[in-house]
Amino acid sequence: MEGWIAIIIIVVLALIIIASCVKIVPQSREMVIERLGVYLTTWEVGLHFKIPFVDRVAKNVTLKEQVVDFPPQPVITKDNVTMQIDTVVYFQITDSKLFAYGVENPLMAIENLTATTLRNIIGDLELDETLTSRETINTKMRATLDVATDPWGIKVNRVELKNIIPPKAIQDAMEKQMKAERERREAILRAEGEKKSTILVAEGNKESAILDAEAEKQAAILRAEAKKEATIKEAEGQAAAILKIQQANADGLKMLKEAAPDSSVLQLKSLEAFAKAADGKATKIIIPSEIQGIAGLSKSIVEVAKEN
Repeated sequence: MEGWIAIIIIVVLALIIIASCVKIVPQSREMVIERLGVYLTTWEVGLHFKIPFVDRVAKNVTLKEQVVDFPPQPVITKDNVTMQIDTVVYFQITDSKLFAYGVENPLMAIENLTATTLRNIIGDLELDETLTSRETINTKMRATLDVATDPWGIKVNRVELKNIIPPKAIQDAMEKQMKAERERREAILRAEGEKKSTILVAEGNKESAILDAEAEKQAAILRAEAKKEATIKEAEGQAAAILKIQQANADGLKMLKEAAPDSSVLQLKSLEAFAKAADGKATKIIIPSEIQGIAGLSKSIVEVAKEN
């Protein structure tokens, strides 16, 4: 009975040892294998076996991209301004062997390297350049860290400045400067608006003046045309009146001729013509001797009173 128990124990131990020697490497991972403390190989994705008590897994490495957020680091700019800057580093392990044997603590090494690199870069920049040159700083840091971490089997894909925290006094000054800049822009926009409004009003007045002048011009033309038409109508009326008067005179002469008047009637008509020629403006008129012989008429025409 005891023999069977021992056999069972041995079988169970053998199974446990065999199971421990079977390793399955999942996706995006690698295992660094040592034999008797010496690097043997690197297991990639798949099923692997190792010799018990001789081979061991020295390091289980992930090949996924990793993100490390380092705490703020004090840095001094070229113009002697101390500020706090925290960084975010994105890196990926490309060589498991170098990562396992290249550096004792890779994350601490990357953190210290990031801090020193950041101080070197910021030390060559002034405060304003630091605040406006994030992309340049990120590029320089990535290039420097990538070169420095290459012997450790690490590739730095990207470095980002998460926060740049200047001193309180600098923040207050920047806020005042930003406020002044906003007020200046507001004043400029207001002035531009007033300028555009003035221009529009002037243009409107100009257009109105042009329209008024055009209307006045049209009115003057219409008045001139009306006056012209009235003058033409008046001239036509006067011509018609003169024509009628002439026609009447002609008709009178015709009738007089047809009536065959004697000399007395003719002399009387002559007197009427002289009286009419005086037009009420002369106080005396001279009568030809031929007409003075008419009895009873000489006294009535010697003095002609003004009619008006």
